[in-house]
Amino acid sequence: MTHSPHMDEHGSVPAARVLVAVCTYNELDSLPELVAGIRAALPSADVLVVDDGSPDGTGDWAADKAVRDPWFTLIQRGRKLGLGSAIVAAMRHASDSGYDFLVNLDGDMSHDPVEIPKLVDVACREQADVVIGSRYVPGGAIEGWPMSRLVISGLLNRVARIALGLQAHDCSGAYRCYRVDTLDKVDLNRIRASGYAMLEEILWLLTHRDAKIVEIPIRFVNRVQGSSKLSLGEAVKSIAMLARIACSPRR
Repeated sequence: MTHSPHMDEHGSVPAARVLVAVCTYNELDSLPELVAGIRAALPSADVLVVDDGSPDGTGDWAADKAVRDPWFTLIQRGRKLGLGSAIVAAMRHASDSGYDFLVNLDGDMSHDPVEIPKLVDVACREQADVVIGSRYVPGGAIEGWPMSRLVISGLLNRVARIALGLQAHDCSGAYRCYRVDTLDKVDLNRIRASGYAMLEEILWLLTHRDAKIVEIPIRFVNRVQGSSKLSLGEAVKSIAMLARIACSPRR
């Protein structure tokens, strides 16, 4: 499928079709505010929620929203299948529906939706295939994390850079803008990581297809509602998966 956004003389793409994806599990406290923020930041964007059967009513709220607003879509998966597979579902939807760009961000307000237009604009102006909202480039910041989370995140990024040969400073950050044409070059059925390691695996696959990856600084704010889903156990699973990916043939 071909997606060809039209740039104006300033390099922006007012005619581009942008899908903003939010993968959720128990995000009812933050999702309404986040969706409102997305539409305020980029009124032309459509919004997709991929919900993993949240018991707190997130899916029910999203289902009602989808009935009322044509720019809002829900994929309800019924059970917890993992962040990585949820993002893959969003990628498939973006491709099948003819979008030019897919923006992914966390559902807990850790990522400020005001950055969405900047991510898309950089993708257009620099002809980037992926634009990462990076916590680890100059100007980026993390607010409110305990030392344990900083250590886990730093370790995951170091392992990804060494094991997979990635050049990005923030390999594990989920706030990204993908050019859908470029995603179409990847066989999404062969992505093995269903959890957090998918974020590194997709960069690895795209890197081997000569994708241009750009980072811009963002401010990441520790979630106010609920608790983090990235535990030490999940981090260990991610590292093990990264090791398996590194030893597998390029696809």
